[in-house]
Amino acid sequence: MEFQHIVELVGRAVDAAGVAIIVVGTLLATVLAAIRLSRRQAGVYRGYRRRVGRSILLGLEFLVAGDIIRTVAVAPTYASVGVLAVIVGIRTFLSFSLELEITGRWPWQKPVAEAED
Repeated sequence: MEFQHIVELVGRAVDAAGVAIIVVGTLLATVLAAIRLSRRQAGVYRGYRRRVGRSILLGLEFLVAGDIIRTVAVAPTYASVGVLAVIVGIRTFLSFSLELEITGRWPWQKPVAEAED
């Protein structure tokens, strides 16, 4: 088996792990939200959004890693590196947007409790 083929398989496995993380995380968040909703607990929607958002963030990290691994597998051309840069840029923007949506702050900002110290 060639090195490029092995790296391609590893990249696909990392992609599959990213998709699985998103799907399983969303399913678990949905089940937990349904349980909390049936018990009439407060903050169900906000907790659900936070859990789904964290699943998406973690899954996106794996998907970016898979793209990087697969780009290394082939002889990098300007076109493939350009496509990778666009994909990573879009996914990074999505990650920042989700982080802002989940926590109410940018990733590089300190949490409110630490910022006041």
